[in-house]
Amino acid sequence: MPRVLFVTSEAVPLAKTGGLADVITALAATLRTQGIDVTILMPGYPSALDGAKNLTVIGSFDDFPGGSGRLRAGVIPDINVPVILLDTERFRACTGNLYVDQDGREFADNAVNFASLAYAAIKICAGRTTAEKPHVVHAHDWHAGLIPALLRTHNISDIGTILTVHNLAFQGNFPLASAAALGLPQEMLNADGAEFWGQVSFLKAGVRYADKITTVSHAYAREILTPRFGHGFEGLLNQRKEAISAIPNGIDIDMWNSATDPLIARRFSSNDMKGKIVCKRELKRLFNLTPINEFAPVLALGSRITHQKMADVALAALPTILQNQPYLQLAVLGCGEPVYHAGFRQLMERFPGRVGLHLGYDEKHAHALHAGADMLLHGSRFEPFGLTPLYAMRYGTIPIASRVGGLSDTITDAGTVDNIAANANGVLFDGEEPQDMIDAVDRAFQIYSHTAAWHKLQMNAMSVECGWDTSAQQYIALYGQVAAADTKHLFLDEIAPRREREPLQQFSRGQAKRQVIGTRKSG
Repeated sequence: MPRVLFVTSEAVPLAKTGGLADVITALAATLRTQGIDVTILMPGYPSALDGAKNLTVIGSFDDFPGGSGRLRAGVIPDINVPVILLDTERFRACTGNLYVDQDGREFADNAVNFASLAYAAIKICAGRTTAEKPHVVHAHDWHAGLIPALLRTHNISDIGTILTVHNLAFQGNFPLASAAALGLPQEMLNADGAEFWGQVSFLKAGVRYADKITTVSHAYAREILTPRFGHGFEGLLNQRKEAISAIPNGIDIDMWNSATDPLIARRFSSNDMKGKIVCKRELKRLFNLTPINEFAPVLALGSRITHQKMADVALAALPTILQNQPYLQLAVLGCGEPVYHAGFRQLMERFPGRVGLHLGYDEKHAHALHAGADMLLHGSRFEPFGLTPLYAMRYGTIPIASRVGGLSDTITDAGTVDNIAANANGVLFDGEEPQDMIDAVDRAFQIYSHTAAWHKLQMNAMSVECGWDTSAQQYIALYGQVAAADTKHLFLDEIAPRREREPLQQFSRGQAKRQVIGTRKSG
């Protein structure tokens, strides 16, 4: 059976700060249904140690960059995906945000912590634990970026490597002086290696040394080759263009399903939307919104409250939006930068009963938000994929989103109320000015006022295919490309019987057409 080791900083339900955690678990579960023996390696946070089941020690070491640690193997409950946790004193101290303190500053020990995670992967790959060696290591984001480089320094050449860039803006850049403590040889600490503007970059190490690189939407794969979206990596990425593939994300279509969701007030479907009115009533209760009437529209904002997600633009635009739409109510869910938290608190005070705010994240509020709202405001300066709008669409909540990255792949703009596109499922806008956002919301409300046109958008949104099956097949094909010669057949044997699969779309072959992601029962 072909074996793949996922290395990640988070995975639901063990630890989560954003969409990465959802992607890891859903993709791993899907790959296992398709014959791939996937194991997740991640930090042993307290929540992970408490949440994983049947933990046993498979190796103890005292030479990690951050000190001693144990590798403990178990399973993620309910879905039975194998997990290996790196149990160290430092990771056990992570009881809040996984990466930054309450003031938004990165933890001082992030470098040694995630270097330790990379070395844990190396020990597994070198056969120094009781776990079976993988045929492929799939590294996710900067937290696992050192692994392809370390495999080379340890002369492990029989294991293929893939790096998935979920968000190029987060790079894991640390002082170059720390490189020796991280075990990186001097010959890698130059512009052609892991050095990035006088720092050692975990992500650059991955981009430079991984056998293949993937990113999570076709539009984002094109964008990261440009100065606007490349975050300083565009030169290296263009050098490695032939190694880049775009494999779109999916979502867990069982977890996000209006017809079966146990977390919402009343289930509903595209054939019977009456339950959405009950869900709207529950949403207003959860967010302390004054009940104007059950038909008054609710606009949701549910994401990280950060500069990337245009929190500053939203705070500038929302007073005008609320004044233009006197019956509109706003529900805000998420957390991020303290200055924006304060801004939304002030907005709530300015519009009492019309603006509700829940700082933080929990599944109850998230599912209530998507099920009860009419529209989702999702501005973003860059967006590798954009899971949240897909969650919303599953509940007939129409996204109003920036035309960037994966958002432009999955959302089809409605146009105007007089000429609704046949396959429209949302509203897209260009630009980063408050007026751009105001105009987009106004256009959405023009459509909302026409019941038939709005219902058409909802039906299209709820019928979008967004599961993991097709993308999982593309990953399997890529694993087969990077696996050692004597193990390639293991992956090819898993995909050969699936004659209806879509071929792997490699970015270097030109701009790919928009791809509809296949569906399946996941998780």
